[in-house]
Amino acid sequence: MEFLTATGLSSAAGLNAYIPMLALGLLDRFTTFVNLPPAWSWLSNDWMLWILGVLLVVEVIADKVPVVDSINDVLQTVVRPASGGIVFASGMGAETVTVSDPGSFFASDQWVPVVIGVGIALAVHLFKMGSRPVLNAATVGTAAPVVSAAEDGAAVGLAAAAIFVPVLVIVLIAALIGAFVWLFLKVRRRSTPETGIL
Repeated sequence: MEFLTATGLSSAAGLNAYIPMLALGLLDRFTTFVNLPPAWSWLSNDWMLWILGVLLVVEVIADKVPVVDSINDVLQTVVRPASGGIVFASGMGAETVTVSDPGSFFASDQWVPVVIGVGIALAVHLFKMGSRPVLNAATVGTAAPVVSAAEDGAAVGLAAAAIFVPVLVIVLIAALIGAFVWLFLKVRRRSTPETGIL
């Protein structure tokens, strides 16, 4: 279950870096549903919650504007995978050594969950980043707000499922992949002119 929770959170981070981090922080701070390990308790710090909230608003707005969304995706190439590593490790309950002792961190297996989370979030992010320009070009930018809203909804759904019903993560990830592939193929078919044989 911990692996499904961590996978759902890191997949959500690949779509929007701040939704799963903010969800973990808020739920740890104000409820008993989430109890972050001590090494990750900074996620529920008041200042961190405000910072994540502001960054989430900026991300949500920027991701809905054609061209700006692609620039934002390039900038998020570091942020989303880093967020994925953080939420995967915190979802797995990983205890990490403080940054002041990186030798101990890498000598142990504590870095493994972080790397797995980075990889999952990076894969989702790269797919999102690669498909958005194609969708924007094929629809003259009209797809940007619709697709972005769907991605935000998927990120919220994945984060909620990961925390409350981890088994649903498998279904949601499969549905997300299917929806992306279907939309990508549909737009690609529409943008490629059919050539007839004379």
